[in-house]
Amino acid sequence: MKDWFKSGAPWVWLTGGAVALSVLMVVGVLSLIAARGLVHFWPKMVIETTFQERDGSSSRLIGEIRETEEVSVRRLVASGFDIKSSSLFVNRMLVKLGNRDVTGVDFRWFPEPLLGELTYPKDVVVIERREWGNFYGHLKAVKESDQVVAEGDAAWPELQKRFNRATDLFDQIYKIEKNDIGDINYRLEQLRLEQRRAELGSGLTDAIKADLAKRRVGLDAEFLVLQETLQKLRSAIGRDTLVAEIQDGQTKELKLAMVADLYQPNTMTLFQKMGHYVKKLTEFLVEDPREANTEGGIFPAIFGTVLMVLMMSVIVTPFGIMAAIYMREYAKQGPLIRIIRISVNNLAGVPSIVYGVFGLGFFVYFLGGNIDQLFFAEALPAPTFGSPGILWASLTLAILTLPVVIVSTEEGLSRVPRSVREGSLALGATKAETLWRTVLPMASPAMMTGLILAVARAAGEVAPLMLVGVVKLAPALPMDGYFPFLHLERKFMHLGFHIYDVGFQSPNVEAARPLVYATALLLVIVIVVLNIFAIRLRNRLRENFRGLESV
Repeated sequence: MKDWFKSGAPWVWLTGGAVALSVLMVVGVLSLIAARGLVHFWPKMVIETTFQERDGSSSRLIGEIRETEEVSVRRLVASGFDIKSSSLFVNRMLVKLGNRDVTGVDFRWFPEPLLGELTYPKDVVVIERREWGNFYGHLKAVKESDQVVAEGDAAWPELQKRFNRATDLFDQIYKIEKNDIGDINYRLEQLRLEQRRAELGSGLTDAIKADLAKRRVGLDAEFLVLQETLQKLRSAIGRDTLVAEIQDGQTKELKLAMVADLYQPNTMTLFQKMGHYVKKLTEFLVEDPREANTEGGIFPAIFGTVLMVLMMSVIVTPFGIMAAIYMREYAKQGPLIRIIRISVNNLAGVPSIVYGVFGLGFFVYFLGGNIDQLFFAEALPAPTFGSPGILWASLTLAILTLPVVIVSTEEGLSRVPRSVREGSLALGATKAETLWRTVLPMASPAMMTGLILAVARAAGEVAPLMLVGVVKLAPALPMDGYFPFLHLERKFMHLGFHIYDVGFQSPNVEAARPLVYATALLLVIVIVVLNIFAIRLRNRLRENFRGLESV
């Protein structure tokens, strides 16, 4: 046994077991997140049953069963429920009732003993609305301009046809409002800034005023044409409605203009459910959010996260490499360099929120404010770069991850054999040529390792971004078709902040919970994809210079 311990085998097994346990825990966490998040998009059966209220009356309810848990009978009796059970524990169900504009609540717990028989009516329709969340009810009729056009069994096919028409009209309205009218508003703002610029430069002549007025009249005319088109489209989309009976027996009339999707889950086949799942998952990835970020998609958050990480990588890599090269290859090793190295290592342990405060004070208020004064005076007092934006967020995270890149690059430079440097110099190369053509290529895998670590940390940071650029809902992407195309001053959405906002700031926590898991899974996938790209590049560089390392 003593020889076995001396051989080091126990420590090998202990290390292997720890690694295996860590991998198992990571896989378990990711599996939990995936299971909780991805199941959200699968269409769930809608139940209809009765429920005995605290006062003894019976009410009807329609909804989706989301969760089931065991709870003590004593607790339910203390809450006022009349439950007679020989068991100490009974099940209770979390039912998504929807119809929040009528009932005032979206979810509610129901003790199972007080529920009647669960049925699954075929004519129950699930309606995803653009406001007020889901609607559940029995479809009764379809109307056009307050005239019934279909009811009974013929209502559902007619509703689908008119819903497709309403969706096309809504897309046209959205395109005109966001693209065409947005373009006119952008050009009007440019005219205003041009006029203000001329006023500040004492060059606002009568000719310039006349030209600006003429161009403004043309834009106003275009706007009026678009307004007329919008009015016609809104009139056309507003004529179709549906009538449905909800759980309390009331009939509600809904405009198809406010319907985002509708389906009958109790009649769907397996293939229809699979198609619905793919459709909802695609919408989650490519659409904009709605309903306080608890509905719709998260494409702006994906775009903002990836763009910010790429910008941060472009900024931090050259500065980190240059700093490491200077300290390792050019600077005279002494107390000053040792103090700098200690400071760099200590910076890696500074809380990220401190970097956020620094970024807000230096980048946003000082640097951005002076840029506005020098180059964007015509827009003042409205700030351009003097407010949080994606540029300042990228710079802040670049400073936060700079120590990682410096340390990794220095380690890579120190591993290059001295004989390689001496051989290059002996062949007549200068120190700069040796560094550029021999040393740096051999150290490039270590540089990529620093970049990988920087990307992994920056993509998941949230605290500093809350101060320097991230917002709950960005009005526009940082990149569009207007010059200069990449708008560094704009605020942006981020997957990490989206998780925080939906999970802890949402007014409808139960509805937002599955989206928290889905968004967390997507954030992990984004980080993994970015890291895989950097790792593959590092491995390719390592293979190219493997021969040199063995010299």
